[in-house]
Amino acid sequence: MKKDFNEFKKFIEGKKVGVVGIGVSNIPLINFLIDLGAGVTAFDKKDLEELGEVADDFNKKGVKLELGEKYLDNLKGFDVIFKTPSMRIDSESLVKAREEGTYVTSEMEEFVKYTKGKVYGITGSDGKTTTTTIISKLLEGQGYKTWVGGNIGTPLFSEIENIHDEDKVVLELSSFQLMTMTQEIDVAVCTNLSPNHLDMHKSMQEYIDAKKNIFIYQNSNGLLVVNRENEITHGFIKEAKGNVKEFSSKREMADGAYYKDGALYLKGKEVCKKDDIVIKGIHNVENYLAAFLATKDDVSIEVMKKVAETFAGVEHRCELVREVDGVRYYNDSIASSPTRTLAGLRAFDEKVIVIAGGYDKHIPFEPLAYEGYPYIKELILIGATKYKIKDVFDELEKEKGIKININMVESLEEAVKLAKDIANSGDIVTLSPACASFDMYPNFMIRGNKFKEIVKCL
Repeated sequence: MKKDFNEFKKFIEGKKVGVVGIGVSNIPLINFLIDLGAGVTAFDKKDLEELGEVADDFNKKGVKLELGEKYLDNLKGFDVIFKTPSMRIDSESLVKAREEGTYVTSEMEEFVKYTKGKVYGITGSDGKTTTTTIISKLLEGQGYKTWVGGNIGTPLFSEIENIHDEDKVVLELSSFQLMTMTQEIDVAVCTNLSPNHLDMHKSMQEYIDAKKNIFIYQNSNGLLVVNRENEITHGFIKEAKGNVKEFSSKREMADGAYYKDGALYLKGKEVCKKDDIVIKGIHNVENYLAAFLATKDDVSIEVMKKVAETFAGVEHRCELVREVDGVRYYNDSIASSPTRTLAGLRAFDEKVIVIAGGYDKHIPFEPLAYEGYPYIKELILIGATKYKIKDVFDELEKEKGIKININMVESLEEAVKLAKDIANSGDIVTLSPACASFDMYPNFMIRGNKFKEIVKCL
């Protein structure tokens, strides 16, 4: 049973609350906590100048600010602390706070605990955002008032009193958001799992355990949707307490969703043809199969077919930017892991010129070389990982005699210019980095927008 939000309102009023991180989701959270009568202190590594108008606004509202390099030094003496998702629960300052008796939580945990409406949670290493968006489009297409949040959409906790029992809530959930999640999620989807975020997680097992929290707290009425073709997600079945449905792009699943002979099926009924889906690639077929299973009790097959044949995709995911001199340029900046890049490359019918490289998440690049080489015409490398990526392609050449031409450059501008110089009419150029953006850009969206800006100026 969901808890009554009035309980939270009574609990938080007059409490001394610390909020760590003054980012996109926490700004509305801080304002909401003020409205509920809490005394708020906000913590952030940024200084007053970087926060600008946000800091001015909070100062006027009586929010105390703890900023700069040593911003966590005063994270003590609070009744409640809301942590930012990327802050580990075992960080020294949070461990001390808990020992003092502080209640440590996060915006997403409290939202899931109190929100009305059916909650669909989506996680995985690749395909989360597209699957989340497809599920929201299916529910909207069926006529439900649908709220989208978590990693995408808008911060929802401050909207909680506007969400009703009959509404649907669709949440993209990262491993960081799930690490401390102990709330029941009605419909849980795990698209796939492969090594990711090993710069933040202590091990692959910790990463997997975080993802499991999306379904571990379900009851017998819960639904878990997993990928049959991913060994890790298939293994979740034995731990699930609720109903489990699997999808597959490789075999028939009589009680699930599957792809066969050019068509997508749900429980044996054809939904649509693969060639009629607007967003291409077998990874998007899998995203649709997952979404069909997640919404099978709420959405008609007619609506599913219509969405598949009209939804044009999410920005920064194999997004066609423009065609110049017969060369098509694609922005796949979301591809921040080798497996995500591979999925994007497989969506094309020919070898492509790939711009890759970026921040090091300490995940292996061997799959990019050993599985990706049949799809790569030329490789242009940038960023902190460019030598690491080059090394695995050099190993591929040594071991198997397979050589991919590699170009090393210093910037995205230089990469696009070089791609233009080496591309012929009919070629495809894709920014598909296989890495996070943090060495050069604050996030994958800013990286993708920069790429689009450069391409539009060609």
